[in-house]
Amino acid sequence: MQEENNSYKLIPGWGVDANPDDRPNYPMKKWTGDDHKRINWQRPALQQSSVEVLHSNERPSKSAVYGTTVPPTGLSGQIRRYAFRHSEDKYAHWLPLLLADRVNMVEGVIEDISSGHFPNYFKERGFTADWKYNRGAVIQKVVGAACVLLVWYAMSKTKKKKRFI
Repeated sequence: MQEENNSYKLIPGWGVDANPDDRPNYPMKKWTGDDHKRINWQRPALQQSSVEVLHSNERPSKSAVYGTTVPPTGLSGQIRRYAFRHSEDKYAHWLPLLLADRVNMVEGVIEDISSGHFPNYFKERGFTADWKYNRGAVIQKVVGAACVLLVWYAMSKTKKKKRFI
């Protein structure tokens, strides 16, 4: 009977924290009275925003600290505003945010071109590095894209428009 009660002592690692001198943080941690006062802290003043900041509708207020470098603008901003009207557990929140990121990328390219800067798309997307270090994958992507274009071209040629004279 007594052997059954002590069988838990055969479990590897059992009781490693039983002795406070064996705890990994024991020699480093110096407990003070302030350790128990941390639940009664005063919330710091919230960051003042000079631009529109979108936040979850599940929170009563904004976070204490947030980024203000890229406020929501343009079509992507409208999509983000729509997304933040929905709860974070819904696709209606996350899918529009993914779409807004893609739209924002296109808006950025248009903005670059309108300001006179033409982006080096292949270098910025990493194609030159891929060509240098992973040439096989680049060739595979190009061949795949060419096949898709050929199929699309062949399908568009077979659907000839009938003209009535």
